[in-house]
Amino acid sequence: MVGRLSRKAVRAFRTGSVIVAGIFAVAAASAQASAQPEKVVELFTSQGCSSCPPADHLAERLVSEEDDILTVVLPVDYWDYLGWKDTLASPAHSQRQRAYAARRGDRSVYTPQMVINGEEHVVGSRERDVRAALTRTEPFMARVDMKISDMVVQATVDGALPRGGKMATIYFLSIKEEALVDIGRGENAGRKIRYVNVVQHLQPMGMWSGGQETFRMPKSKLMLKGDARCAVLVQIEDQEGPGPIIGAAVMDWHGGS
Repeated sequence: MVGRLSRKAVRAFRTGSVIVAGIFAVAAASAQASAQPEKVVELFTSQGCSSCPPADHLAERLVSEEDDILTVVLPVDYWDYLGWKDTLASPAHSQRQRAYAARRGDRSVYTPQMVINGEEHVVGSRERDVRAALTRTEPFMARVDMKISDMVVQATVDGALPRGGKMATIYFLSIKEEALVDIGRGENAGRKIRYVNVVQHLQPMGMWSGGQETFRMPKSKLMLKGDARCAVLVQIEDQEGPGPIIGAAVMDWHGGS
């Protein structure tokens, strides 16, 4: 007959169980596999643009239906003067869109605009044009594996630069999975619009010149807390600005604050 455990033994057992469970939880969180999208779509949109809701809806469908496409939304701030300040916009998004236009040489900056793999741009509400542009993309040349622990975000990049390419920037994106916005004024006054995969922060992790290399940044520096979606882009970049995206990875982080 087995005797009763002492209170001290029970407490020790429970404490040990909690510690072991915690270790497994952290390991599971940090060991999540990153997905490897084959194409990247960036939607430049605005809550103050009456032409944008159809493109916002198309972006939502791409996110939910197309596993091989990483679709992200970058709200811009240059329509704020029309009577409604976009609650998700960033001047950095507006600058990125202008930099794309300057590199292309067409100075075409508008909403809704989708940029495909950092190169071709199309009106984001024209689904046929968007899908046609997606069929014209080249295969990615870099593979990206992401890992996130309690302290560090790590991206391992492997592959080659395209001919003529000298350097690529490794960008980290923290992404808000969903935002539902009641718009009070401006061209979309009275509408409630749902946004998905909204970029909250986009910042470089380092520069890559080909081969296999690992890039690390403190999780705290990236303001990554709680439940979040994250992505890494490998983008050719030079003095003319951002160019072709040649690699990407995305994953959901479900961890502590």
